[in-house]
Amino acid sequence: MGKTAKKIGILTAGGDCPGLNAAIRGVGKTAIIKYGMDVYGFSSGYLGLINNEYRRLDEKSLSGILTLGGTILGTSREKPFKHKEYDAYVQNKPDRILKNCSSLGLDALICIGGNGTMKTAGKLQELGLNVIGIPKTIDNDVWGTDMTFGFDSAVNIATEAIDRMHTTANSHKRIMVVEVMGHHTGWLTLYSGVAGGGDVILLPELKWKPEILKKYLKKRVNQGKPYSIVVVAEGVKVPGVKKKKERVGAGGAVARLIQDLTGIETRETILGYIQRGGTPSPRDRVIATELGAYAAGLAAEGRYGQMAAYTGNDLCSVPLEEVAGKTKFVPEDHALIRHARTIDTCFGDGA
Repeated sequence: MGKTAKKIGILTAGGDCPGLNAAIRGVGKTAIIKYGMDVYGFSSGYLGLINNEYRRLDEKSLSGILTLGGTILGTSREKPFKHKEYDAYVQNKPDRILKNCSSLGLDALICIGGNGTMKTAGKLQELGLNVIGIPKTIDNDVWGTDMTFGFDSAVNIATEAIDRMHTTANSHKRIMVVEVMGHHTGWLTLYSGVAGGGDVILLPELKWKPEILKKYLKKRVNQGKPYSIVVVAEGVKVPGVKKKKERVGAGGAVARLIQDLTGIETRETILGYIQRGGTPSPRDRVIATELGAYAAGLAAEGRYGQMAAYTGNDLCSVPLEEVAGKTKFVPEDHALIRHARTIDTCFGDGA
């Protein structure tokens, strides 16, 4: 247990997602109003820490941002511990961060971000900074928490897109492949796929076979179902395709494979960055506000080296050292997968 924080810094790092401003507001307003802290916001993630770019945040600057997408602080994918031996500037980045935080007199630093952000936060904690993490990502793959803000908004966006695919697929009697974000995990694909009535859902966590996919899609045609919706996670591996080498995404590769296997006209749609932008859903606003307020409370109590998190619907904290370097994957026996199978959703694995 450390000393109570009187002056804190906030940054948002990694990819943007809905709810970042709600989290900044949750931290800042709680810190200022409840605990009487001074609050400073660093620009462009860890880059702002390195270059000492910050501004003081007061109640006025935190008003009216709850519903805004993006982040008023800006963000970047700067990784201060990613060294290059020949670059002295790169090697000095952690030292510059420590010096800048010390010069400003910060008692604690609150880092809002995903897996990479939490990993860096943990390393800064090891160097002696008092750090608290807040998990955000549309991928819902941060280890140690059941919920991240940004996920619900992305599910809503992806689901609406899949909903719209049904009418086009039915009109043209096509198979429509929809590629959803998620890096190497399938949380967003699973939830939006089920919510959008996807007939096939392909996840990185489940090994699928082309012949099973072919059999299922052919069966639907024989049953008088003239179209199918296939929802694919961007991290899915496609047999015989090296996506980076061939510059083809998972959606395009799966669409090409399906058309070759079935002879049915197949088209793909890549949702891309549209899933990360715009106004946060009401649920994400609540989650971000709760996590932000809880993180401010951790700072007030001197509980550093922790990440604000959820166990079910309950707020808790998890040591950053346990979070760093881990990814939360979809379990093969996840309840939603089991329930989807009961309504004949195909995951391509034959189970």
